[in-house]
Amino acid sequence: MVFEHENEHGSQWETIKSIASKIGCSSETLRKWVRRTECDQGRRPGLTSEERERIKGLERENRELRRSNEILRKAAAFFAQAELDRKAK
Repeated sequence: MVFEHENEHGSQWETIKSIASKIGCSSETLRKWVRRTECDQGRRPGLTSEERERIKGLERENRELRRSNEILRKAAAFFAQAELDRKAK
C-alpha cells in the first residue's frame, strides 16, 4: 500500500503516517515493515528475511554444536582420569 500511494504524498514518511492511522498500527511499525519489504525486494541494501532466518538457524546450530563439544570434552576428561586412576591401583 505504501508503495502504491507514495506519489500522493510529499514523502514516504508522510505516506506511512497516513496509511498507519488508517490500518490501526503505529507509524514506526509500518515503517519497519516497509524497510523489511524494501530489503526483500532488493530496493534497499541489507539482509533479506530469508537470509536473516538462515543466519538465525546457523547461529542456533552453532550454539548446539558448541554445547555438544563441551559435553564431549568433559566426558573425555572424565574417562581419561578414570583410566589413570584405574591403572594406578
